[in-house]
Amino acid sequence: MITEIGHFSLVLALFVALAQASVPLVGAARRNLGWMEVGRSCALMQFVLIGLAMLALMHAYMGSDFSVINVAANSHTDKPLLYKITGVWGNHEGSMLLWVFMLSLCSAAVALFSSNLPPALRARVLAVQGMIAIGFLLFILFTSNPFLRTFPPPPNGNGLNPVLQDPGLAFHPPFLYLGYVGFSVAFAFAVAALIDGRVDAAWARWVRPWTLASWCALTIGIAMGSWWAYYTLGWGGWWFWDPVENASLMPWLAGTALIHSSIVVEKRDTLKSWTILLAIMTFSLSLVGTFLVRSGVLTSVHSFASDPARGTFILLLLIAAIGGSLTLYAIRAPALKGGGLFAPISREGSLVLNNVLLSCGCATVFLGTLYPLFLDAMGGPKLSVGFPFFNRTFVPMMVPMIIALGVGPLLAWKRGDLIGALQRLWVAYIITGLVLLVAFYVTNGGPVLAVLGLGLAAWLAVAVLTELADRLKLFRIPFNDSVKRAVNLPRAAYGMSLAHFGLAVSVAGFSASAWDREAIEIVPIGGSVALAGYELRLDSVDRVPGSNFIADQATVRVTSGGAPVALMHPSRRFFTLQKQTTSETAIRTNLLSDLYVALGESDTAGNWTLRVYWKPLVPWIWIGCVIMAAGGMVSLSDRRWRVGVARKTRVAPGAVPVAGE
Repeated sequence: MITEIGHFSLVLALFVALAQASVPLVGAARRNLGWMEVGRSCALMQFVLIGLAMLALMHAYMGSDFSVINVAANSHTDKPLLYKITGVWGNHEGSMLLWVFMLSLCSAAVALFSSNLPPALRARVLAVQGMIAIGFLLFILFTSNPFLRTFPPPPNGNGLNPVLQDPGLAFHPPFLYLGYVGFSVAFAFAVAALIDGRVDAAWARWVRPWTLASWCALTIGIAMGSWWAYYTLGWGGWWFWDPVENASLMPWLAGTALIHSSIVVEKRDTLKSWTILLAIMTFSLSLVGTFLVRSGVLTSVHSFASDPARGTFILLLLIAAIGGSLTLYAIRAPALKGGGLFAPISREGSLVLNNVLLSCGCATVFLGTLYPLFLDAMGGPKLSVGFPFFNRTFVPMMVPMIIALGVGPLLAWKRGDLIGALQRLWVAYIITGLVLLVAFYVTNGGPVLAVLGLGLAAWLAVAVLTELADRLKLFRIPFNDSVKRAVNLPRAAYGMSLAHFGLAVSVAGFSASAWDREAIEIVPIGGSVALAGYELRLDSVDRVPGSNFIADQATVRVTSGGAPVALMHPSRRFFTLQKQTTSETAIRTNLLSDLYVALGESDTAGNWTLRVYWKPLVPWIWIGCVIMAAGGMVSLSDRRWRVGVARKTRVAPGAVPVAGE
C-alpha cells in the first residue's frame, strides 16, 4: 500500500508541476498577483509529494519488499541497513527519483526564501522550475518507474553492486545531485530575466547565493567521488578523466565562471548577456552529465542505465531545455544593454580573463569527452582520449588563470594599477622563489613541471594572504585598528580568500603526484616490500566473515629504520551473492603523505600480490576542496546574499567599506 502511495504521489506531483509551470507564468504576464502566488504553493506541494514518494521507496528498501522490482534488483535481506538506504539511489530509477527530489527541494527553497523578489520574477523562476520538473517526472513515470511490482515476488534480492557498498557512496550522489540540480535555479533566473528583458545588479545579487550553494555542493560531491575512487578501487589514483568524472567537472568550471561573472554584473552593471549565457550553459552541462550516465553511450563504474530508449528520452529533454533556452537567448539577449565601461587592467578585466580561461578549459574537457563518443556513434574509428590529451590541453590553460588569480583581487574596479598590485606582492615573489629552490633541491631538479606547480601553489597562497592583509592594512596601521577592520570586513571577502587559498592547497596536492612511488610485488607470508624508506612485512592473511561477504584480511607490519610505524589491514572482499570481489585498501596518512596498501590475488603457492604506494601531499587535494567549499559557505553566510539586498548602514570613520567579494 505504501508503495502505491509513493507512485500516486509522483502522478500528483506531475499535475502540480503542470500548474506550477503555467499559472504563475500567465499571472506574471497579466500582472495578476493571485495567479503569481500559485507558483509558491505549487512548489511547496510538489516538494511534499516527491518527498513522500522518496520515503515510500526508502520504506520498501528498509523493509526488503521484494515485490517491488527495483528493490529486488538492488537490495538483499542480509545487506547492512546503511546500504539498504543508499540502495535507493544506487540504481537508475532511484537516482532519478533523488534527482527530482533535489529539484523540488530547490523550488521549495526559492518559494520560501524569496519574499524580497519582485512577484513577477519569482513567478517566472518557479514556472521554469516547474517546466523542468514536468520533463523529469514524465521520464520517471513512463520509462523509469521505481514502484513497479512483480508477482510472485522473489524470496530474496540481487543485492547492491558491491563497489557501491561504501560509506562514501552514501553521501557522494546526494551532494553531486544537489550541485547539478541547484544550478537549475540560476538557469530559471536566467530564463526569467530573458522573458522580463531586464538584468541588473539586484538580479545578480539574487542569483549569486543560489549559484554559490550549488557550487559548494558540487565541490563536495566531486571531492567525495574522487576520495571514494582513491581508497576503494585499489589503483591509487584520484582522477582518471573518465567521461562521467568529466561530466561533473564541466558544470563546476562553468559554475565557477558564473559566480565571478555575476560579481561584474552586480558591481559594474556589465557582462549581462554573458552571465545569462553562463547560467544557461552551466545547467545545460549538468543535463549533459545526466544524459551520459543514462544513455548507454558509455560503459563506466558510474553508469546507471544502458537502455537506448531512456537515453533518447533524456536527449529529447536536453534538446528542449537547451534548445529552447538558447533560442530565447538569441531573441532577447541583444536587448540587454551593457552598463559601465572598464579598462582591460582592472578588477573587471581580471574577472573577464578568469571567465575566458575557465570557459576554454570547460570547452576543452567537453570536446575531449564527447567527440570520441560522437565519432563512435557515427560509425567512425574508436578514439581513446585520456591523461595525455587533458593534461596537455586543460592544465596549461589553468596556469595563467592561477597566476592572474593572485593579482586580480588587488586591482581596483574600473581602472587598476598593475604595477602597484605587483609591487604589493613582493612577499609572494620571495616565498615562491624559496619554494622553487627547496623543491628543486629536494627532488634533484624535477620533474620541472611538478616543481613549477608547487611554486604556482605557493604564489597563489601567499598572494591570497597578502590581499587579505592589504584589506586589513596589517602592519600599516595600529594592530587594534586592523582588528576592527577585520571585524567589519564582509564575510564574502573572507569567503573569497578561503576559496582561493583552498585552490592553492589542492594545486600543491595535484603537483606532488609527480613524485608518487609504487611497488607491486608477489610476497609470501613473512616476506616484505621496501618503499620510500618504509619496510612493509606481510605477517598474515586471515579469512574474516562479514555481513554479506567473506574477506581475506592481511596484516602488514610497517617499520621505518627498524622502528615500528603502524599495522595496516588491507583486504579483499568476496560477495557471494554477486560473485564479485572488491578491494579494501589500507591507508596511513600524516597529512603530508599517504602510505597506501592494497591486497591483490594469491597464487597456488600461497603468495600474495601487494600493491604499495607512497603518495606525497595527496591529502591536500581533498583538504583544499573542503577549504574551497568552506569559503563558498562563508561567503554564502554574508547577509547581502542571504536576503538578496544590501543592508543600509552608516559607515563609521575608518571602517572597511563593503567589498565586491
